[in-house]
Amino acid sequence: SHSCCSKPQFFFAVEVKVELTLLDKEKEVDLMSPNGKASPFSECRPNGSLGHCSDEDTMTLRPQRKHRDYIEASVCHVKDLENGQMREVDLGAGRALLIKEHGEFFAMGHKCPHYGAPLVKGVLSKGHVRCPWHGACFNITTGDIEDFPGLDSLPTFQVTHALQTQRRSKAMSKCSAVINSSTGFSHILIIGSGPAGLVCAETLRQEGFTDRIVMCTMDKHLPYDRPKLSKVCTQNKTLKILTNPKPMKSSFYLYRPKPLSYKGKDVGNVFHLRTPEDANSIATLASSKNAVIVGTSFIGMEVAAALTDKAHSVSVIGIEAVPFRKALGEKVGKALMKLFESNRVKFYMLNEVWEMRGHNGQLKEVVLKSGKVLRADVCVIGIGSSPATAFLKQSGVHMDSKGFIPVNKTMQTNIDGVFAGGDVVTFPLALRSNKKVNIPHWQMAHVHGRVAALSMMGKASDIKTVPYFWTAMFGKSIRYAGYGDGFDDVVIQGDLDELKFVAFYTNEEVVAVASMNYDPIVSRVAEVFGSGKTIRKHVPWFKHVNTKVTGQTSFQH
Repeated sequence: SHSCCSKPQFFFAVEVKVELTLLDKEKEVDLMSPNGKASPFSECRPNGSLGHCSDEDTMTLRPQRKHRDYIEASVCHVKDLENGQMREVDLGAGRALLIKEHGEFFAMGHKCPHYGAPLVKGVLSKGHVRCPWHGACFNITTGDIEDFPGLDSLPTFQVTHALQTQRRSKAMSKCSAVINSSTGFSHILIIGSGPAGLVCAETLRQEGFTDRIVMCTMDKHLPYDRPKLSKVCTQNKTLKILTNPKPMKSSFYLYRPKPLSYKGKDVGNVFHLRTPEDANSIATLASSKNAVIVGTSFIGMEVAAALTDKAHSVSVIGIEAVPFRKALGEKVGKALMKLFESNRVKFYMLNEVWEMRGHNGQLKEVVLKSGKVLRADVCVIGIGSSPATAFLKQSGVHMDSKGFIPVNKTMQTNIDGVFAGGDVVTFPLALRSNKKVNIPHWQMAHVHGRVAALSMMGKASDIKTVPYFWTAMFGKSIRYAGYGDGFDDVVIQGDLDELKFVAFYTNEEVVAVASMNYDPIVSRVAEVFGSGKTIRKHVPWFKHVNTKVTGQTSFQH
């Protein structure tokens, strides 16, 4: 942000001034989603511009554009901030995030453009800020998004749009009829409209690709924030593509719900949550009625939590004794199970569905293999998903025994010019010594899309992100970072009964961490993982976890 001026002489400064442009015509614009949180897929994304520093005794950041009304506010003395500190400052008509690192000041949007998290409670490290909620990273100099989830970047300290706007889109090339010399390909085909496909398309345009991009999907909606449906899933699809005389690069993003075997397949009001229409139907049918959830995955449990204030009853059926056991461990699973039970959710564990019984074609009862009969007006099946890649069997694209597509660190398949990403792939995870893994997370799909696009543009970039996952139930959020598959122990800090805890998933070292009401500890640990450092199990580190009231986290590693 200071590229257009000499370095400020801070020892002369009396105060730090931050000036932000506030355009009259945009003062009343509200670019937030209906629930009051910023949507990463908003069509309205004003661009930001950088300012410059004066050579006076104060650091004054001025807008590049002339003849505009702007706000100037003195926000603090230069000595008020130490290196490595952040402060949310009030400019009258809006707020900004003020940062000091290596003796320089930076100012940017104060809310994460993904879901509106306060970035002042996040983690500042090596020129970027990591969101405390979902782990997205933003460059403090440019405001650019460097790690996901989300599409938008942040406005830097001088913007030419309303202060309320906590997002900035990078400039994108427009489509033209000329073959792009940077790739030699006239078309890029993206199959699927999930986050990987969407980020792939946006990155291509941001990187200067001007040829045709075709996105094929069975979804009738433009790309949207699918975690709000408690499901990240692309419908199965049958697709026939005619041979093109010019080569196409393809990205495959295909997934479908796992099948469930039971009697009564023709009974209505049984859903796999895949679309906004499914979500709306489930909410309507469950209103003051009896809802049954099959599966204790994150998907099933999120739906169960969402229906408790709508349905007359909510019942959950699971094949294990404790929900979340595989992902979060038995101790955390039991604590969360108590939370659900205190909110009127009834569990039927170590059980499976035998039959769906209906009346006049509509669901009335769910019969369990144990013989128990549950009243049900609507049923949601959330037992996981599997790749829908059968149509590729004759394509030459290699798949493993489970139907996943192996890719290398640049997201390329075994066929030159064909890339894959999202839930359907196994890819080398740097965090686990490049072990091939499948991680069906929203954030990871964003990363895949960007890496694939850069590879298509001849700008190969390895996958170096730290997996970051979150879920929300009853107004409480769980954050999770790392890759915990195969953990053999869980070290708990905090109080599980009060649902304020940090859980470290370990082998000889920490492989993942989860927390509730302990922000920003998970983002802090993600920074440690991202730096290539390890956290050993038998060191004093665990005894020094301390989350202060201010949201700053101190620990040793």
